[in-house]
Amino acid sequence: MKEIHPKQVDCKVTCACGATFTTKSTVPEFHVEVCDKCHSYYTGQQKIQRTGAVDKFNRKFGFNQETTSK
Repeated sequence: MKEIHPKQVDCKVTCACGATFTTKSTVPEFHVEVCDKCHSYYTGQQKIQRTGAVDKFNRKFGFNQETTSK
């Protein structure tokens, strides 16, 4: 049964920003474009867009915060 599993080795992962870390994989080296050091979600630089279905409906029918809260 042991013959069906691939052999895992220590893998050095290198990001485009220059950060590196080690994990387990079937390949010894791996390159990625983004990591937790440079991704906007993890660095807090992500912009939240609030253009959902409710906002679209309110704009379409002319509702705004002042008219709906009264």
